[in-house]
Amino acid sequence: MVPRIAPLVLLLAAASAPAADPGVKVNDERVKRIKAADMPKVDKPTPFNTPEADAVLAALEVFPPDNPWNIPVDEWPLHPRSKQIVTGVGPDKPLRYNPDMGFVIVPPGQKKVPLTEVEYKDESDKGPFPIPDDLPIEGWPAFYKREGKRLTLDEVQRDAQKQEGDRHAIVVDPTARKLYEFFSMYKTDRGWKAAQASVFDLGSNKLRPAGWTSADAAGLPIFPAVVRYDELKRGKVEHALRMTVKRTKKEYVYPATHFASRLTDADLPRMGERVRLRKDFDTSKFSAEVKVILEALKTYGAFVADNGIEWAVSVAPDERIPVLHDELRKVKGSDFEVVTPPTGYKPAK
Repeated sequence: MVPRIAPLVLLLAAASAPAADPGVKVNDERVKRIKAADMPKVDKPTPFNTPEADAVLAALEVFPPDNPWNIPVDEWPLHPRSKQIVTGVGPDKPLRYNPDMGFVIVPPGQKKVPLTEVEYKDESDKGPFPIPDDLPIEGWPAFYKREGKRLTLDEVQRDAQKQEGDRHAIVVDPTARKLYEFFSMYKTDRGWKAAQASVFDLGSNKLRPAGWTSADAAGLPIFPAVVRYDELKRGKVEHALRMTVKRTKKEYVYPATHFASRLTDADLPRMGERVRLRKDFDTSKFSAEVKVILEALKTYGAFVADNGIEWAVSVAPDERIPVLHDELRKVKGSDFEVVTPPTGYKPAK
């Protein structure tokens, strides 16, 4: 991740909207399914890659139905510079994924602890935070095991092999509907330290303050974007994904609140740019898991959320999810398009 740079505040210009906002198409089926599910009692920290976590996630509403993460954009108009932006990212580059963003579900009584050190204090939320001992660090466990790295979770938390990287960490409290996300998280003998800490209310559409970063450079939450095992098993991913690209523009657009670039090329995507897989892309010959991801990219698209490899989306590092690289790479950048909200669209309140 590049250094956090003082932001350029961009306001989304919107005309006076009618009672039903154009572009806000609520997925009523998703809402009914979640409301009908029984939320299990959470009485201990629960890793994301377990049946117990699957049951909690099936009943957890992540942000309101009209939140940008939850609304379909399959009918949104193309950005006027869609082709140029796709070219700026790389039309021949393949779609890729990172088995990176794990998380832990915590009970309401989880002990809260302070961070011993925070690098970006001015753009971080204050603790203490409900951090359990078994907090997974980005990539744990699937990435490490598939790479043949024989490390314990404690060794990964302490970065025993000095691998560094972004080291994202995520904590979900489904009872309070609170989300805690950390960037560059490390366990030390004195406790936990991080470069940045963000808290999100999963029952609200409230954004981070304008100009503030988050664990992602765009100021966006990560957890709502992650492709999870329970979704692939159900056969539907009903939210936008997060996407990284190598080069971004020195701007951000709703719902992002921060940029991380010095580049001003008009043909580069802004943080928060919404990308969608073309409607006519044929997904019929892909495996069930990959088809689910591709159909989500058609319907909900992805937000440009951070700087990284081109056209890369985040999938939970869950060993129950098969390796997806070979299939996803059959999709190219030229199969994507950039979309923009229709006239009259207003940000969710």
